[in-house]
Amino acid sequence: MGPMSALTRNEAQHRAQLLDVHHYAVTLDLTGGDETFDSTTVIRFTTRTAGDTFLELKPDELRSVTLDGHPLDPASLDGNRLPLPGLAEGPHELRTDTRMRYSRTGEGLHRFTDPADGRTYVYSQMFLDDVQRVFPAFDQPDLKAVFEFTVTAPAHWTVLANGITTRIDTTDTTDTTDSPDGRDTAEGRTAVWRSAATPPIPTYLAAVAAGPWHSVTTEHAGLPFGIHCRQSLAPHLDADAEEILSITKDCFDRYQQKFTEPYPFDSYDQAFVPEFNAGAMENPGLVTFRDEYVFRSAVTDTERQRRAVTIAHEMAHMWFGDLVTLRWFDDIWLNESFAEYMGYQTLTEATRFTGTWTDFAATRKPWGYDADQRPSTHPVAPDPDDVPDTASALLNFDGISYAKGASALRQLVAWLGEKDFLAGINTHFARHKFANASLADFVDSLAAHTDRDVHAWADTWLRTTGTDTLTPKIQVSADGPPGWTLTVDRRGSRPHHIAAGLYDHDPVDDRVLELRELLDLDVPSDEILSASGPRPALLVLNDADLTYAKVRLDPTSVDTALRSLSGIPDPLTRAVVWNSLRDMVRDGELAPADYLATARAHLPAEADLAIVQGVLGFARTQVADCYTAPDQRGAALATLTAIARDLLRRTEDGSDPGLRLTAVRVLIDSATQPHTLTTWLADDTVPGGPELDPELRWRTLARLCVLGAAGEPEIDAALAADPSATGQEGAARCRAALPTPEAKAAAWQQLFHDDGLSNYLFTAVAQGFWQPEQSELVRDYVPRYYPEAVALSARRGPAIGAAAGRWAFPAYAVDEANLQAGRACLADPDIQPSLRRKLDDQLADLSRALHVRTP
Repeated sequence: MGPMSALTRNEAQHRAQLLDVHHYAVTLDLTGGDETFDSTTVIRFTTRTAGDTFLELKPDELRSVTLDGHPLDPASLDGNRLPLPGLAEGPHELRTDTRMRYSRTGEGLHRFTDPADGRTYVYSQMFLDDVQRVFPAFDQPDLKAVFEFTVTAPAHWTVLANGITTRIDTTDTTDTTDSPDGRDTAEGRTAVWRSAATPPIPTYLAAVAAGPWHSVTTEHAGLPFGIHCRQSLAPHLDADAEEILSITKDCFDRYQQKFTEPYPFDSYDQAFVPEFNAGAMENPGLVTFRDEYVFRSAVTDTERQRRAVTIAHEMAHMWFGDLVTLRWFDDIWLNESFAEYMGYQTLTEATRFTGTWTDFAATRKPWGYDADQRPSTHPVAPDPDDVPDTASALLNFDGISYAKGASALRQLVAWLGEKDFLAGINTHFARHKFANASLADFVDSLAAHTDRDVHAWADTWLRTTGTDTLTPKIQVSADGPPGWTLTVDRRGSRPHHIAAGLYDHDPVDDRVLELRELLDLDVPSDEILSASGPRPALLVLNDADLTYAKVRLDPTSVDTALRSLSGIPDPLTRAVVWNSLRDMVRDGELAPADYLATARAHLPAEADLAIVQGVLGFARTQVADCYTAPDQRGAALATLTAIARDLLRRTEDGSDPGLRLTAVRVLIDSATQPHTLTTWLADDTVPGGPELDPELRWRTLARLCVLGAAGEPEIDAALAADPSATGQEGAARCRAALPTPEAKAAAWQQLFHDDGLSNYLFTAVAQGFWQPEQSELVRDYVPRYYPEAVALSARRGPAIGAAAGRWAFPAYAVDEANLQAGRACLADPDIQPSLRRKLDDQLADLSRALHVRTP
């Protein structure tokens, strides 16, 4: 078998001109052991003219292939391509019989055995080209077809798929329970499930999930709704089932109001699945979520809101991506940017979570800003030539396609008006339902409902890269009555429709600010705004966060913000100002210590939890660990600890458990001495609460391991108390964090040589390995990382390659030697693309940190 080949855009265009694919009948047998499964497939398709083509599959063994009743040679499989030469014009039927291999890396058909009870689950993740790991396919988004699944599984399992599933046959079901220890029972008792046929959908959205699921089902709007998780998480799902289903129904009803096309599928299942690489996946009728969204431990209300945003995001995909699908992956923004925007906006409109855009500004939007300032940046809608194949397409699922794209759409709505925006969307759905569309198609649909030049807007917003920077220029009148003028300097090329907030000090307490006026501005503009009276104490461009641009403050406003930021009345405005300060730190214009001092001054009074979490997250992971020199890191952690203690004092009365939980987490992560954490762990509680739940126990133990105050006996005891999957990950993270040569050598062997770790366990070990406190201990591993990560990703594939680039990278080593070693590695032309992209981004961030440290 030859090497695996990425599908090129040119090949996809040629195949789409040749073929119409009608139907996949996929039969899976999941009863054959824990390494492989049987997959037989019948594909019906038509060729418009005589010609040659191929289909893709990645089998463990291709047993047989039959085309129109005539056998083909299985040995003709070349890498992941099966040639189909000399096809006559007209209808065809292709039958394949394969043995496929289960995945442990979240790609294809992932198999997981729950260490808590021994029960086994499998689920598919077909995106972007991993359907080939489950069954053969003409694997490109514009060859949509009808899918039907027939699945043989242990009799006590439930099988879910895109369409409603029915149990049609059972063999020897005299006992369909699990064994006393919870493990799957003896071979021989099986059941066959069949799914209803889907409408035409792309191959990457076909989905199956099988196992002894715990399910909560209901009916809404005449459709079956269900939520599902593994049995060991059942009590936690049940505790949140009302909230999850209520959000699901409310968002569903709101989308039905916004969109003229009705929900296009026959059911709506949401499966929370283990070891899932993404946050969620929008499979029609069977959305899969990482099962960390089934909360085992206490979470903040902001984290509940983020789960709700994900639910709303994936539901939006039922229209954006599933009903109307991109033609090629240069238009992935037509899926992700729209789902991102609609998720936040619809949740705000339909549920109790009305502060979603503040959370977006505080924690999501910086993801886009950061990505857009790296060398790997790309337009929201790239030129098709810049996405030549599926390997390059996979790299664009980043902060630009999600956060920047959603921000661009928010600006489009502000400029166009929501009525015309929704009218254009609904025209787009009507024109292209159950088919495919491009950027040009979408812009044409919008243009039909407005006199504005949407095509020009798309060119300037979607075809360009980088962030514009908006800076106010204020000139105070030197003579005559008090007055001032405002001009806005724009560095960049995009037009912006924004609000500018003018704020004055409260006459009684100058730490409190009052809104004087909200100005409506277009940038650029030849108009100079003139105003009478004193200049405002604070002027905030992009108030309400309606556009995507870095915002600077004038010098007077900087002084006001540093002194009175928590006194700004609206949380969204505060988030905009915090982002401005964040950008100033990253650009070397505000000292990291000054940012921490501002956080120390204002977070104890901050009322919005999303802002607290966003600021503290940046302060802990970026300011303290990357932007602060090693000799100043202790002071940075001390400031964070002081903030956390202030927040603990503020919440002693139990008034804000989410804020208190956030403070406890920061105090744990920032501790430099073990005494407090050792006491908490021994008492199993924080004084005044909360009690230590599994998440807090593992978090505390991990920090104690880093500090050398806990070891193998404590890890073993914690794992005995929590033998769950997250417990296994916690133990792996703790062992890798131990400050001994033996622990580091064992962890390195697991990461880069044994190849036995699942995707989640790999991430856990990588997270524990590099610790700034242990720089001398791990120094010799830094130059080893690059060649060994390259070899690892070549062996284990894109998911592990991306994890190695994201989690196993020595980000703590902010020095020139690390930067040069990384750049030398990137000169290798054969690096697996997902690893190359992660390394490129990490090295850009490393270079920025070096610049901040040595301005």
